[in-house]
Amino acid sequence: MERRKFIKSCCVVGVGLPILGASLQSCGGVHYAAVESDAEKLSVLKSEFITEGKSERSFVLISLKNSNFPICLYKTEEDTYVASLLKCTHRGCELNVGGGIYSCPCHGSEFSNEGKVLEGPADQDLKTFKTTTDNENIYIYIS
Repeated sequence: MERRKFIKSCCVVGVGLPILGASLQSCGGVHYAAVESDAEKLSVLKSEFITEGKSERSFVLISLKNSNFPICLYKTEEDTYVASLLKCTHRGCELNVGGGIYSCPCHGSEFSNEGKVLEGPADQDLKTFKTTTDNENIYIYIS
């Protein structure tokens, strides 16, 4: 490779990588939804699934005051949602969300977005909560 071509290639990579990294980081952010709660249920606005750019999120996370683990509210179909506690049933590690599955960073268990075991060592499905909807809200029954 000629010296001039090599330097030009290095410059393109040097300028392009930071731009690419910034754009990927903005796409991959996890969104924690605003929640209203009472003793028996959580209420999440359906609009929490719409980004500022007007695209749809496939899931949102919900932080609970009395739990070390969030709930992932996953949209599986139009107006159908599954709420799962992100606590691995194998050893209690917090699960990662991505690629349409939940994965355990500790021992490699994988779960479907509906909380079913896909890959061990976990042998029990995730704790899931009943959900219902109306025109504007999704309700998660936690009691």
